[in-house]
Amino acid sequence: MELTILPLKFANDQLLKDLLFRLRFVFEKVEVININIDIEHTYSAQRRQFYSTKIIESVKTLNPVPEGFVLILTDMDLFVPVLTHIYGEAEYNGRYSVVSVCRLHEEFYTSESNNSLLLERSYKEIVHELGHNVGLKHCKDWTCVMHSSSGIEEVDIKGNLFCNVCHGLAKDKGFVL
Repeated sequence: MELTILPLKFANDQLLKDLLFRLRFVFEKVEVININIDIEHTYSAQRRQFYSTKIIESVKTLNPVPEGFVLILTDMDLFVPVLTHIYGEAEYNGRYSVVSVCRLHEEFYTSESNNSLLLERSYKEIVHELGHNVGLKHCKDWTCVMHSSSGIEEVDIKGNLFCNVCHGLAKDKGFVL
């Protein structure tokens, strides 16, 4: 399986480097492509957030990568209309996903910075969204990376691996952690 990461309004080079290191254990090929795309039309001034579905649509229109999974990684705060915020979104059984690290920073909640916690949270959310790409739904098992997270505490509680059920489903699709 191949993964292409598209940093979009993303500035944390060390986090990207650390994520690449971890993701290369999961994917045969992981590469980073920098694209220049205007996503200002996805911004909601009222919410002060970017509409994740429209970001995915904008990148899909360009089709910057002919095959494999495409992960848009951003620092921007994301939303979908029915939720106050999201950490990411993915096409179910599709190729494209987006993950925001905006609310994964510990300093978003406290005055402390914690780079290792940011890496762990980011990795979990990336694996979670890629799980949706291969057809996995939200899992009721709190320790499974596919458990839905509406708050940062739920991101921290869940594990970074699939439960046995999700592992079997993911393995059938060729996605093994």
